[in-house]
Amino acid sequence: MDPREVIARRVAKELKDGDLVNLGIGIPTLVANYIPSGVNVFFQSENGIIGMGPEPLEGMENPDMTNAGGMFVTALPGAMAFDSAMSFGFIRGGHLDITVLGALQVDEKGMLANWMIPGKMIPGMGGAMDLVTGAKKVIVAMTHTGKGTPKIVRKCNFPLTSIRPVDLIVTELAVIELGPEGLVLKEVAPNVSIEEIQKSTDARLIISDRLCEMTL
Repeated sequence: MDPREVIARRVAKELKDGDLVNLGIGIPTLVANYIPSGVNVFFQSENGIIGMGPEPLEGMENPDMTNAGGMFVTALPGAMAFDSAMSFGFIRGGHLDITVLGALQVDEKGMLANWMIPGKMIPGMGGAMDLVTGAKKVIVAMTHTGKGTPKIVRKCNFPLTSIRPVDLIVTELAVIELGPEGLVLKEVAPNVSIEEIQKSTDARLIISDRLCEMTL
């Protein structure tokens, strides 16, 4: 299975019936395609939609229906559209249950860097700062490494997104939770050893007493 799909499917299992959820650009946008049967989740996009559905079938795209990354989406019955002021009112007002974001780095204290690589041009800051600060739960959905370099590090050396730590990290190799003493390895992917995960991780990991295999 493609690593991006593994990550999106595992994140989808974290969503509960009735949750209001924001999906960031990249891997997080795929989560909407894998919601468990019987679970009704309200997806919010910061460009002004609540009630996003999965990607449309080829040929059924509506040019006026996109997520924050510019990808075509569908609207579920009861969906609503609104302006940026109201959208960020939801976000900054603490009304989001969960935000799912990609990352460049996450460190041992749960600090997130996901908006800028020093020296590279960027289109703008986006809404990640508001999302990380305002959501009740922050989930990072990312590949474990980037071009062979660990993304889970001892300390971020890219500019931080927020001073609020993330709650959960989901990669194609592992599920890692932020605990009082640091990053706790909770789940490992099938056929992946703890040693392999630690080798691909710069940060120190605490092995959970209840470590189990990741299921999708």
